[in-house]
Amino acid sequence: MGKLTGKVAIVTGASRGIGQQIAELFASEGAKVVCAARTLNEGEHRMLEGSLARTVGLIREKGGEATAVTADVSSEAECIALVEAARAAYGPIDILVNNAALNYYLPTETYPTNRWVRCFAINVHAPFILAKQVLTDMIPRRSGAIVNISSGAAIGPGRGPYEDKTVRGGVMYGATKAALERFTQGLAQEMAQYDGITVAAVSPSQVVPTPGTIHHKLVTGVDDPKGEHPILMARAALLLASELSAKVNGRVTYSQQILKEYGWIEEAKGRGVTIRGSGYSLI
Repeated sequence: MGKLTGKVAIVTGASRGIGQQIAELFASEGAKVVCAARTLNEGEHRMLEGSLARTVGLIREKGGEATAVTADVSSEAECIALVEAARAAYGPIDILVNNAALNYYLPTETYPTNRWVRCFAINVHAPFILAKQVLTDMIPRRSGAIVNISSGAAIGPGRGPYEDKTVRGGVMYGATKAALERFTQGLAQEMAQYDGITVAAVSPSQVVPTPGTIHHKLVTGVDDPKGEHPILMARAALLLASELSAKVNGRVTYSQQILKEYGWIEEAKGRGVTIRGSGYSLI
């Protein structure tokens, strides 16, 4: 029996990268996985490879259970429709993984307002809307897990003066991920009254080579020594989704940090281990 046998999970941003890896791992552990993203078929994204059809196909090839639901989570109506479609397919929701995210690497002084607002809609508002929807299943049963995928970008540069004056265009993304971590712990405290509901957040300890991070040249490729394999993030999400809520509710952590803490890996490095994490990870 897998760690998630009989569970119903929604994974957003499941067409590629970390979301795809989480969906595949959850299915291999027995979950019925609703894979959500905007790209249904291969080639529909103008820049990046990956699609819901591919993710679901890989899961089914290995005997897992999954279904694809296209959704633009910047829209409240589509977030609600996604949860309704998941219930129609498999029943009440046990696990929500808020992985979908959007970023444009632009300096704040020239950042288009419509893009800024859209990024907040996907990175911050969607996790709130989706959480609100699935909690109507979790609260009556006093059971469930919401895992928010954060980022090392939530760690700010600190106060000046600044020796490094390079403009990297990461202000918006960092702001949304810091907001997501605060939302995580706030919601976790509200859910503590129900005992069995976990709300947690996890970031990569090192940059994960994905079609997106490779495209933006954050890593050179899947073998870049400064990166970590996406399976580490998937396993960390699995740990948070399957552990007792009394142990992990309210955790803001990092992939290798939490995996080493629970004995799932022997060696660890990067954020949360050899590099200080965000303020919320220290609370």
